[in-house]
Amino acid sequence: MSSTIDLLFIVYSGLVILSILTIKLSNRLGIPSLVLFLGIGMLAGSDGLGGIYFDNPAMVQTLGVIALVLILFSGGLDTEWRWVRPILWDGLALSTIGVLLTAVLVGAFVSWVHEFSFLEGLLLGAIVSSTDAAAVFMVLKARNAKLPGSLPHLLEFESGSNDPMAVVLTLAIIQLLTNPATSVSELALFFTMQMAVGSVIGIVMGEVIRRVLNTLELELEGIYPVLSVALALLTYGLTAIMHGSGFLAVYLAGLVLRRKPFTYQPRIVRFHDELAWMMQITMFLILGLQVFPSRLVPIAWVGLLMSLYLIVIARPVSVYVALALSRLDFRQKTLVAWVGLRGAVPIVLATFPLLAGVKQADSIFDLVFFIAVTSVLLQGPPIPLITRLLNIRPASADLSK
Repeated sequence: MSSTIDLLFIVYSGLVILSILTIKLSNRLGIPSLVLFLGIGMLAGSDGLGGIYFDNPAMVQTLGVIALVLILFSGGLDTEWRWVRPILWDGLALSTIGVLLTAVLVGAFVSWVHEFSFLEGLLLGAIVSSTDAAAVFMVLKARNAKLPGSLPHLLEFESGSNDPMAVVLTLAIIQLLTNPATSVSELALFFTMQMAVGSVIGIVMGEVIRRVLNTLELELEGIYPVLSVALALLTYGLTAIMHGSGFLAVYLAGLVLRRKPFTYQPRIVRFHDELAWMMQITMFLILGLQVFPSRLVPIAWVGLLMSLYLIVIARPVSVYVALALSRLDFRQKTLVAWVGLRGAVPIVLATFPLLAGVKQADSIFDLVFFIAVTSVLLQGPPIPLITRLLNIRPASADLSK
């Protein structure tokens, strides 16, 4: 037993260190480090050089949910309200209407070109409908692509706020697939409960967390970040047990908490940023281990076709429709459409059908993984070129967030 734990520590620490060492390489190539983390996990897996056999969707989902809770809380905590206010309605339109349209468009296409029913295609569409903030901003920094005005804040807010919508859609479609007798009214009630309860508890818990941090007078400064983690996890748990969207709740809690000052704010914000990095690295390594590269080869052509459709048609159409009433001009909307990279969230969501026993779950997981990776590889490097072709002048503001 002891030797097994020792070996686990050695393997895990070695993979994390190797992942960190690839960051400079990722900056040179203009590819997010997170994609290289996935590659390291795949190389260490049973089909790779490491030969580590790992096939445990339940563990991947559990670790993924914990990681996403802490990453979303950190994302909300990292977002200043003065940035959000000018782009709030555009961001909400992208994270609701944009996500729904993306899911429908991808679902229809997948059911047409692959052996999926419309509902199975819609499930895949819902899973890949959200964008990834980490992937977006790591590419922007790596490629030194500075965007004008409020576009960076819009992309960041969209990426943080569209995950809950994608999760709720995914769960609703899984419910339909596993229980076809589910009525429209039951789905509507499920959706309303998820969003309403998640919103209310998230806003309330954001205020509660601030009051707790400001009221307690603890002698140990290092306890405050630990307390904030516990309160973030409590927010998710309370919301989930009350049939709300825990992901939406933790993001809103972080956002509301950041609105006003609180005790040891700089330290707590920095701690959660560091913790989010640890969660991201761990999550991508585990996801890489869960993937069997040999199973990706047979679906490569259809995966590439779906990825291109998502990039060239589904994402732009959903952005143009969602931002129809926005003050952004056509060129800015086009850039927003191009910089909608996929990341870890779709791959974690792809474990939900596996555990629910959905018929095409294995194919969905492999396709989602392929789409997420090719989305970053195809969209990331050309961002500076796209910006120049659209004649969008870079802002002088620093993209440190």
